Amino acid sequence: MRFDLIKCHGSGNDFPLIDARASTLDDAAWAAVARALADRDGPVGGDGLLLLTGGDETRAFGMRMFNSDGSESETCLNGLRCVARAGFAATGTETATALLKTSDAIVVHDADISPGVFTVREIAGPASLDVTAWPMEVGADRVVDMPIAGLPTARAFTAVGMPNPHLVTFVDAIDEAELVRVGETCESAPDWLPNRANVSFVEVGGADLFVRTFERGVGLTDSCGSAMAASTYAACLTGRIAYDKPTTVFNKGGLVRAEASEAAMVTLSGNATFEWRGSIDVDLATATASDLTITQRNDDEIAAWNRLIATI
Repeated sequence: MRFDLIKCHGSGNDFPLIDARASTLDDAAWAAVARALADRDGPVGGDGLLLLTGGDETRAFGMRMFNSDGSESETCLNGLRCVARAGFAATGTETATALLKTSDAIVVHDADISPGVFTVREIAGPASLDVTAWPMEVGADRVVDMPIAGLPTARAFTAVGMPNPHLVTFVDAIDEAELVRVGETCESAPDWLPNRANVSFVEVGGADLFVRTFERGVGLTDSCGSAMAASTYAACLTGRIAYDKPTTVFNKGGLVRAEASEAAMVTLSGNATFEWRGSIDVDLATATASDLTITQRNDDEIAAWNRLIATI
C-alpha cells in the first residue's frame, strides 16, 4: 500500500505524518505502518507515526500516535504540534481544539520562537496525579517526591499523567545508564505497572529545565513533549520552579517554552518543522517499507531550526 507522508519533527522528536482522515485501515494495520516507517534502519525512521484524523462536533481535527513498536500512545505533545500544523492547513484555521485518544488539547499557530521556525502553542491537561488510573500499584493513590520500591534506584519520583503516564525525578546530573535501567524496568511491564510508563531525569538550572527521557515504546529519545510537560508540572508541584512563570525546557533535540498552572494545565510552545514530503510503499504483512520518493524538501525550515539550535 502506498502512502503520502510528511517527515516532521517537534523539538527534535521526529515522525512520519500521514493524513488519515479518509482512511479505513484498522488499528493492526496502522501498527504495522508505524513499525515500518519508524524503523531507524528503514528508509524513513522516526520516534513513531503520527496520523491526522477527523474531528467531531467541537474539535476540528484529531491526532493518533503509534510508537515505533506499534503500540498506541494517549498523546504526544511534540507530535501534536506537527499534526496541528497539518490540521491548520487542512481546515483553514489557526486555532483549534484537537481530539486525542483519551483527551483533547487546544492548539494555536503561535509567533515564531525563532525566525522561520513554524511554531504552535498547545495547552494540555489537567495533569493528573491519580496513579490508580494507569494503573500503578505502589500502595498509594499518588506519588510525589517518593521512592518507588519496584525501581532499581533509590531516587524520589513524581508520577504525572498527561494523560500518558510519566515518572519524573530531579537530579544534579543525568546518569543515562541509570535512566536506561529504570526505563527498561518500566518497559518490561511488571505486575505493578502493567501499561508501562515514560521515565524522565530532569536537571533544574534556575528557572530552566533540562529533560532526558526513556520513552515508553521507543526507548531513550532526544525529546518527548509530554515528558517536558509532565516535568514542568512536577517541578512546579514540588516547588522547584514557580507556577504561571514561563520557563525554557531543553532536551537533546532542542527546546520549548513552557509554563504550568496550579490548575494543572500545561502550556508548551515550540516548533513544528516539516522537513520533506514524499510517498512510500508499505507491506502490511511484513511491516516493511520501500520505494521512498521525496517530492519536496524544505531546506529553509531545516536551516531555520539549525540556526536556533546553534544558539543553545
